[in-house]
Amino acid sequence: MADEKIVPENGLEVRYERYKGIIKNFTLMSDIFMRNVFKQRECLEYVLQVIMEKQDLRVIDQIIQKDYKNLQGRSAIMDCVARDSEGKQFDVEIQQDNEGASPKRARYHSGLMDMNTLNPGQDFDELPESYVIFITRDDILGYGFPIYHIDRHIKEADDSFQDEAHIIYVNSRKQEDTELGRLMHDLHCKNADEMHSPVLAKRVHELKDTQKGVETSLWKSKFYMARRKYGIRSEQEDAFFQYWRN
Repeated sequence: MADEKIVPENGLEVRYERYKGIIKNFTLMSDIFMRNVFKQRECLEYVLQVIMEKQDLRVIDQIIQKDYKNLQGRSAIMDCVARDSEGKQFDVEIQQDNEGASPKRARYHSGLMDMNTLNPGQDFDELPESYVIFITRDDILGYGFPIYHIDRHIKEADDSFQDEAHIIYVNSRKQEDTELGRLMHDLHCKNADEMHSPVLAKRVHELKDTQKGVETSLWKSKFYMARRKYGIRSEQEDAFFQYWRN
């Protein structure tokens, strides 16, 4: 009979407390934790309402870690891709590193979204309006603004180019006393009771301060990090997840 891996009960408790301490230090700027928060539609909806300055924005569909395949070149996994009730598409990215938020990466994400939207035979005019949103730890563009709206422009006519593809950079360092500034403050909070938004605070409390939430954050965070480190494929995920639980 094969040897079984047995972990003493006190060892499990020690390990649980250790990882619980790690989770306590997560903020919404930690992309692992952010994904767990954004799985609750109300949280993503609130973030988009603030950034887009549109309180009636309604998210009708969202996918966490959307894998856009490119058979002719580089693919990309996007943090959170969503669609609102008006058919607009959003890619929301949390970026801790400057290298991960370059303008050309934003351009590439926008192109991948377009490339994977239309079916064969559809007219180009059926492309939905799209937004690539990078929420960055630092002021990547360096002008000192809390938010940057980037659109194509016709120089000679001094007019906008109506391709409806938009890029937005949000500078999370700017935590002013505005709705956007308060949201940026919340993204850096470790504790739910320090947050302004009751929507985000409730979800953070669930994931950090309840046993079910801690276990969800614990397993998914370890699992995500393992996949990133070892390149685990989808057919192996279930077995690998069970390995981490034992």
